[in-house]
Amino acid sequence: MRSPKDFFGPLAVGAPAPVREVPALPSRMIHFFDPSNEKMAAKVPGMVGTVDVLLGNLEDAVRADRKEAARQGLVDIARATDFGDSTQLWTRINSLDSPWVLDDLVTLVTEIGDRLDVIMVPKVQGPEDIHYVDRILAQLEARAGLKRPILVHAILETARGVANVEEIAGASPRMQGISLGPADLAADRRMKTTRVGGGHPGYLVRQDPAKDLGEGVDPVAAERATYQQDLWHYTIARMVDACAMHGIFPYYGPFGDIKDVVACEDQFRNAFLLGCVGTWTLHPVQIDIAKRVFSPSAEDVAHARRVKEAMGDGTGAVMLDGRMEDDASLKQCLVILELAERLGASDPDLAALYAVPAPNADGEAS
Repeated sequence: MRSPKDFFGPLAVGAPAPVREVPALPSRMIHFFDPSNEKMAAKVPGMVGTVDVLLGNLEDAVRADRKEAARQGLVDIARATDFGDSTQLWTRINSLDSPWVLDDLVTLVTEIGDRLDVIMVPKVQGPEDIHYVDRILAQLEARAGLKRPILVHAILETARGVANVEEIAGASPRMQGISLGPADLAADRRMKTTRVGGGHPGYLVRQDPAKDLGEGVDPVAAERATYQQDLWHYTIARMVDACAMHGIFPYYGPFGDIKDVVACEDQFRNAFLLGCVGTWTLHPVQIDIAKRVFSPSAEDVAHARRVKEAMGDGTGAVMLDGRMEDDASLKQCLVILELAERLGASDPDLAALYAVPAPNADGEAS
């Protein structure tokens, strides 16, 4: 076991010092694109500033005979595009048991490591997977002469990964966050669903039988209301707890039914309310949904500000609009206000909506 005093030391001679606190940058939507798809790649420069994160996907959805083209496409895009301060560049590398992952890491870190913010690692089974990537990244950063470490994001896609989520979240100071990977996780758990995220009509609870429906009427067979349940509630809640414990960020993953924008918004909002800071977007139609859902409402921000002002030194309790507000209420409100200030610092429209300092010409909050 590594001594705590050595936890924040570089893992290779000449590598940059690890971060002691993960930057709290807006990441409401992680928008996936295939760098091997020329039509899709051509749209990337125009998306800068409209999404929080652009992620060049090298893993699933990229055919085996297109892996090298995707990797080189991401290098070309990173070199040719100015991502500025409002959009981060991430990538999802191939799985650690694949024949492509070493070339992914060597090529991306040494050629565009200074432009790459986060590397997403799929199918993480335990902390040992993060330790493996951690050491290799340090060696490659030293070789490339990078001045800042590239952060790591894990995807929960296996039952073992979920069982080890607390250890994964705390495996390295590089850890930026964790996302739910519902499709692979469903297969690994042998769940009986073929959906990518979202609920399932068969996973439900049913209203109890009525007491008396009259003579000859079977109350068990009579029509009763049903309520669809969330297959992913347990996993998301556990992931959120693990991330909160280690000071990193939890994310909902993909919602595969692109046409069902209503259910997509519901699923995103459930994740937001549980503590997730963002989600994946697989199609442009999901971008505005994610932006809307993972930004607090103006009403919530205004209420949070009123509670903060009414609470004074933060102790005791006050009555506000017929509701009791106390120190626990204040802590909840401070979460909303911190998020509003963080989002407003990079988005003038949200700054005006929330009445918080807007970014100046240099991108700093004024």
